[in-house]
Amino acid sequence: MVERFFRSLTTDRLQRGVFRSVHELTVAIHEYITAHNQNPKPFVWTAKANDILQKVIRTNRRLSSKNNEALH
Repeated sequence: MVERFFRSLTTDRLQRGVFRSVHELTVAIHEYITAHNQNPKPFVWTAKANDILQKVIRTNRRLSSKNNEALH
């Protein structure tokens, strides 16, 4: 969840911003958080845990086999 929040912060506020100092960046982040907290929306997971785990297992197998090929 925290990764999703930081992704939103980055894409919605920081990505196209121009910040001439750390202070300007800090102010922009605080303003984003304040605006976000004024209209909070719960995050609803739509994926099932089993589906996510199956994807992780498949990806791990692919990566393991590619790493083994690279070693030989």
